[in-house]
Amino acid sequence: MPLPVINLARMREWERATWAAGQTEAEVIRRVGEKIAERALQLTRAGDPILILAGKGHNGDDARAARKLLRDRRVDVLDVINPEAALPEFLKRSAGVPPAQAGQGGRAALLIDGLFGIGLDRPLDESWKKFMAAVNQSNIPILAVDVPSGLNADTGDPVSQDAAIEAAVTLTVGAPKIGLLAQNAWPFVGRLEVAADVGLVPCPHKSELNWTLPEDFAGFPPRRAAAAHKGSFGHLAAVAGSFGFHGAAVLAARGAQRAQPGLITLFTQEDAYHTIAAQLQSTMVNLWKPETKLFDAASAILIGPGLAAPNLPDEMKSITRRLWRDSKSPVIVDASALDWLAPHVLPKDLIRVVTPHPGEAARMLKTTTQQVQGDRLRAVRNLSQRFGNCWVALKGHQTLVGRSAGLRSDEASSPQEGEIFVNPSGNPHLAQGGSGDVLAGFIAGLLAQPALQTDIGKTLRYAVWQHGAAADKLQMTRTNWVVEDLLGELGNATP
Repeated sequence: MPLPVINLARMREWERATWAAGQTEAEVIRRVGEKIAERALQLTRAGDPILILAGKGHNGDDARAARKLLRDRRVDVLDVINPEAALPEFLKRSAGVPPAQAGQGGRAALLIDGLFGIGLDRPLDESWKKFMAAVNQSNIPILAVDVPSGLNADTGDPVSQDAAIEAAVTLTVGAPKIGLLAQNAWPFVGRLEVAADVGLVPCPHKSELNWTLPEDFAGFPPRRAAAAHKGSFGHLAAVAGSFGFHGAAVLAARGAQRAQPGLITLFTQEDAYHTIAAQLQSTMVNLWKPETKLFDAASAILIGPGLAAPNLPDEMKSITRRLWRDSKSPVIVDASALDWLAPHVLPKDLIRVVTPHPGEAARMLKTTTQQVQGDRLRAVRNLSQRFGNCWVALKGHQTLVGRSAGLRSDEASSPQEGEIFVNPSGNPHLAQGGSGDVLAGFIAGLLAQPALQTDIGKTLRYAVWQHGAAADKLQMTRTNWVVEDLLGELGNATP
């Protein structure tokens, strides 16, 4: 089931429904403690010191509940009731000076932030501001429980100016809170993760904005029939690569290969042909010509990666617009080709996908990157509406996947609200040239397969999640990975 992104009022309603059903707060706290400990163990190594900062509320109780479960770690708890009194103790412990009873030192490898939860609704005084500043300035990675302390989980702003914990990872409880996804919250939230199964009753709320969970893809893609053949899995036609931009075409083709469609044919420019063809084996490489006929038989069409040379023929751009308007097959447009599209009203049964980064989305909407990032949800809606109710994967931190559901009959200029999903996987090391080309190819390779065209939203979400999960796995094992390494991991993640 979709996991909705909710506000604080709905979170409180959910908690009340849980207590009314007979569940106890103590049991939920215990299970939250298990999730905190599980994540803290992943973020540290055996023998590492961990310092828990626990406030007086339930957020502190959650953090304390993790203590006994942090096996093979040296764990200390600092109860912070009076921040002025606790500050000298924090400075000693964060520097590696243990309390007298501990008998062992060592600078903390991880701080667990359990100071304040979502209930904080008052400005913080100077003593709290100084304490939080010291925590942030320690440069020790921080795992925040539910919400970074001091942050308003509805707005994403600090309750008091410049007074909020800057977490590396925020493990929010139950479901994501809307403010944690806001651009202004990103420096405090870090990587947002969800402890979904903590003993709460099933969420009674629905939302237009939803969080993707790995378990959403259990049993997906469906198992292939034993007697299947190449023709069972489609034929992807890709138009990619130009002089000076051949690598994008190669990466897109290899990304498509990881999706395992039956066949892939890549059409490219004559001055890039030999460079591209020499690097691909199972992908067929041909010269692009205006009279190319494969588009009529292909089960999906990808246009865009590496088409950035200034001398591309005008026919390529006009054919792109024609295919977008008329092709019965799925059409995926990426990179430079996004600028060639024109607004269209399209039949509802056509499958169309655009994969812009924020700068490309801004050009398509004739606005600024700042405005796109300021309201990414609205940008997805407007892109979808403008280009025929197409599907949109708006790339970047917490990639969004979705579309507009059409137009309200009473508001012809307003996009109707439909489900949009936030992708949780991936990390900043995906910010390398070529990673978007790999994703575009992987999406197209999946959508070329007839069996994966029945639920476009799920297929797109799966592609984006796999792409990010591959980067996460690489980051756990090596810090200097490159996009070519991403291809080796793509598609290996399991729910």
